[in-house]
Amino acid sequence: METLNLKNPIMINGKEVNTLTYDINEIDALLFAEADAKKKAATGMKTMSLSPAAEFDPGLHLYLGFAAIIAVNRDIDFADLERMKGKDTMEAMKIGRNFMLSSEEDSTENDSDERSETTPESTTPAKPISKGKESQTS
Repeated sequence: METLNLKNPIMINGKEVNTLTYDINEIDALLFAEADAKKKAATGMKTMSLSPAAEFDPGLHLYLGFAAIIAVNRDIDFADLERMKGKDTMEAMKIGRNFMLSSEEDSTENDSDERSETTPESTTPAKPISKGKESQTS
């Protein structure tokens, strides 16, 4: 679990909050779907089915950052976190972006010298070296 220190405190449940704990590993399928729905509602895309690739969607990243906070603070909801402003919103967006990119980073931890199982072997035969050219240069 990590902590987000707010530059602009927000009121949550009648209390001024300066820090929020979060954990991207606690985002479950329901929170992910709710974050996506909240992002679409906030951007006026309630009925649109076309959306950008999730990896490049900063609006979704913001709401996933909120989801990481809500996952470990069940007394907080999206409406509370939508009151964030300034750099705090960017920090929440970074949390969500790290959630989206963490699976990519986790999968690249293998040794780069090893061939990936998904990388096919080359089917192009190697060109033979002409012996005539070697003997002419000797």
